[in-house]
Amino acid sequence: MSQRSLRSFSITAVALALSCLVPLTLHAVPMKDDPKGFEGIPWGATFTETPDFALVENGRRIKGYELKQGPPSFGPAKIDSMRFVTIDGQFGRVTIRYHGLDTHRQIVEFLELKHGALDRTPGQIAGKGVKQGDWRGEDTQISVTFDSRTDRGIMFVESRSLATTLADGMAAEPDHLGATY
Repeated sequence: MSQRSLRSFSITAVALALSCLVPLTLHAVPMKDDPKGFEGIPWGATFTETPDFALVENGRRIKGYELKQGPPSFGPAKIDSMRFVTIDGQFGRVTIRYHGLDTHRQIVEFLELKHGALDRTPGQIAGKGVKQGDWRGEDTQISVTFDSRTDRGIMFVESRSLATTLADGMAAEPDHLGATY
């Protein structure tokens, strides 16, 4: 493959990848109560290892922390894991993993009560075994994805202002893509 063909292919692949992300943002529900952080911890706060949090991911720019006593529930739902992620020492994201359709329903109902109802128009939050829900506030974005084929779900609660910086930091530290995604 020539260098020109390779560049054209790369540009096409990036454009295709970005176009896949657009529908997720277009249908985000405006958040009625932006928490401006997570569980009382504001976005951008300095985050270090404490008696409650253990450092479990130690990249150059990206660091991940988990609660030492294990993952708490999220609302009424029992979850598998909860990771607090920082970029350059600033708190920017929480990644929550869970399994089971009942757990997914509990999480979505809890988020709808706090932040507003999802758009239930067919095709807006589901497709080919994947259910998606997004809430967007002034400072916070919440994305929930559940894949019924694997019975697994993942939720990101993140700072809108640090989201791009986090993505860039993760791209620069490829060993951490799997750990925080």
